[in-house]
Amino acid sequence: MTTAAAGGADEALPADRQRSGGTSVPAPRKGGPAPSGSPGRTGRSVTGTRRLIAALFLLPALVLLGALVVYPIVYSVYRSFFDQAGTGFAGIDNYRTLFSDDTIRTAVKNNAIWVVFAPTVATALGLIFAVLTERVRWGTAFKLIVFMPMAISMLAAGIIFRLVYDQAPERGVANAVWVGVHDTFAESSGFPKAHPLPVHPLKAAGGGAFVTKTVVHAGQPVQLPLVGVLPAKMPGDAKPAKAPAAGEDGAVTGTAWLDFTKGGGGKPNVIDAKELGLKGLKVEAVKDGAVVATAKAGADGTFTLPASADGAELRLPASNFKEPYNGVDWLGPTLVTPGIIGSYVWMWAGFAMVLIAAGLAGLPRELLEAARVDGANEWQVFRRITVPMLAPVLAVVLVTLMINVLKVFDLVFIIAPGSSQDDANVLALQLYRSSFGTDADLGVGSAIAVLLLLLVIPVMLFNIRRIRKEGRR
Repeated sequence: MTTAAAGGADEALPADRQRSGGTSVPAPRKGGPAPSGSPGRTGRSVTGTRRLIAALFLLPALVLLGALVVYPIVYSVYRSFFDQAGTGFAGIDNYRTLFSDDTIRTAVKNNAIWVVFAPTVATALGLIFAVLTERVRWGTAFKLIVFMPMAISMLAAGIIFRLVYDQAPERGVANAVWVGVHDTFAESSGFPKAHPLPVHPLKAAGGGAFVTKTVVHAGQPVQLPLVGVLPAKMPGDAKPAKAPAAGEDGAVTGTAWLDFTKGGGGKPNVIDAKELGLKGLKVEAVKDGAVVATAKAGADGTFTLPASADGAELRLPASNFKEPYNGVDWLGPTLVTPGIIGSYVWMWAGFAMVLIAAGLAGLPRELLEAARVDGANEWQVFRRITVPMLAPVLAVVLVTLMINVLKVFDLVFIIAPGSSQDDANVLALQLYRSSFGTDADLGVGSAIAVLLLLLVIPVMLFNIRRIRKEGRR
């Protein structure tokens, strides 16, 4: 009865006073004013703030945006249609230059290489690091180490890698490692600049080798003096040279030594007390153009050849004197762009790893475990579940790095030496070179800036579209 009475009472009340949840509230009248706080005719925004006040607060930001972004873009487009002096209308001549000048075409080609490889490699390494560090005990410390290069400026990173890629193995880390690996599997030369003097019993044999001026015989010690080796470059375990012992069974003996006395006072063709043996020097006995015996000098320079060397010429092959292997010319015309991309990946792989690791932390673990229970191995889980579910995060990282590499400048400017800077040229660097200096052409520089803008816009639109799509989910 009470309920029925209440229902009847509600029906008896006017429409604007009917109960709602036991409380009478006025119903909105047709054609009446909108409730307070709704964006209607009151001039208020959704948050209840008056639009005029919101516009006043936004005005400083809009002024800065116009002064620092909109005006430079508009002026660059305008300036790109004028000549070098800025007084004559050039039409699209500056844009024709972008595709006819060899230097600018090289910059465009290198930018394409950067956009394809640098973001892809950095994102792939970030994904690998993020997945593997989940299973490592010291994963947090590893992530910290990988991310640490992000704290270094581009300028500092460029200086670091300019030293890393130095051609000299004693300074460049990359070549020091490369030369070390090479020398492990290939015999290196011990005395690259050694040579005899005219008074020595040796003469040039062509191809960098030296031979004795006369044939040798058993029982007659052979002297093989050389000069041209710095004492500091001598083997550390070299000993003072000494005359050879008499050979047995018709063997030929001799001494190869550095015929140079530090401080002076020595005599040519005479083994002085302070002169060192050429340890490891290879000696060949040659008869009728064929090698019949070989030997290597010991720490004191002495060597012994078998009786078959009697009556032969002794030859010091060119392998004793070839220049040592100095590694790879990392900053040469061929490898300068891959080398600089490597330094970029070193810096930005940590950025990719951190973002991807955050995405991994949000994956539903029960789905991964269900796949493992169903018999999927780790590679199948990674390829068919982890990567597809991380696709939005990977897209964010990839697009961000693509925009970043389109304007890369510092690394190329610092790392690439002057001799190969044209080979490593990119659009941002060419923009700087065309816009500043004694032969600056602001028309061409502005055209390059417009081209960079046109290259960035599609990537930005793709990113905005992807963000809106994610927001609607």
